[in-house]
Amino acid sequence: MSTDPKPQLHPRTRAVHAGTRRSQYGEMAEALFMTQGFAYDTAEQAEARFINVGPDEFIYARYGNPTSRMFEDRIASLEGTEDAFATASGMAAVNGALMSMVKPGDHIVSSSALFGSCLYVLDLLAKFGVEISYVDGTDLDQWKAAIRPGTKAVFFESMSNPTLQIVDIAGVAKLAHAVGALVVADNVFATPTFSNAAEQGADVIIYSTTKHIDGAGRALGGVICGTRDFVRNVAEPYLKHTGAAISPFNAWLMLNGLTTMDLRVRAMADSALQVATALESLPQISKVIYPGLASHPQHTLAARQMGTGGTMIAADTGSKDAAFRAMNRLEVAKISNNLGDAKTIVTHPTTTTHQRLSEEARLALGITPGLLRISVGLEHPEDLIADLRQALAG
Repeated sequence: MSTDPKPQLHPRTRAVHAGTRRSQYGEMAEALFMTQGFAYDTAEQAEARFINVGPDEFIYARYGNPTSRMFEDRIASLEGTEDAFATASGMAAVNGALMSMVKPGDHIVSSSALFGSCLYVLDLLAKFGVEISYVDGTDLDQWKAAIRPGTKAVFFESMSNPTLQIVDIAGVAKLAHAVGALVVADNVFATPTFSNAAEQGADVIIYSTTKHIDGAGRALGGVICGTRDFVRNVAEPYLKHTGAAISPFNAWLMLNGLTTMDLRVRAMADSALQVATALESLPQISKVIYPGLASHPQHTLAARQMGTGGTMIAADTGSKDAAFRAMNRLEVAKISNNLGDAKTIVTHPTTTTHQRLSEEARLALGITPGLLRISVGLEHPEDLIADLRQALAG
């Protein structure tokens, strides 16, 4: 049966113990249940379970699994929500959360600063008859003007990818809740370590667990956190019937990632501040975007909302050629399009993660040809600073 430590315990403690299920053998490590189905003692028991699945009962791995359920319970405990549903990827979580809650004629207000795949999902919803209104996520007046009676939901990245704009969760939630709209926050850049999204008014919180939760670039995963009613009665039917459930093996990796996430992410954020500060002094960089720096336009909001600047930095080298020259000279940091890894990763959004957007759309979001996105890892910050200095000097 599941065990859950007292909610007043520190999140780091709950990240180690919450949701643990032990078999009759009393194993210390979380068990990996690699099974797609479950046996019943009698036909009557099978019938009863399909009518009403108990809190620690399972039917089929697409519907739930003891290992994935441990992960769901643990992340819900950390996030401060009633429940969670783990998915095959972060985008499966975004798609599942939004698709499951709307119908043709519904209205969603969204921040325009989104990851390209999130914009694709919203475009898909628009094709199915959902009205989408886009706003500058940093401007509460635009949210106020766009949200109206009948608005079904608002959607945003609490820290945008890749330009690190911060959305005032509490401010947007107040406006949304006044008309009965749900607040859906993609919180991946904030991480569960620095998140207070549920306390600040978010109703549905989404993570790509591929990022900081796994923390080692090993596996895909995602999760939707929210009320039990939303998770089990709105999201789960859509997710389980469309096949978006997480693999038990990946859920097991995510469980193990949670145990060290607090330590990893705090160390990465500390290093990110040092790296961002160093980058500000380099003549090859025209602009550094990091919420932990006083130069960030929403530095005060970031400090209040997360208590940190996070693990991500954006830096403008001035041109695509300059960005490529610097990337090709890197010796410690790696070129990739992932983030949240123990290894520092440098990405050129214009030609990779956001390449499907038009040039006009990218520039409107602040994604310039010379912009680099840096996901700071666990290397020593002095080594990272030295590597970036020599790469940019070339």
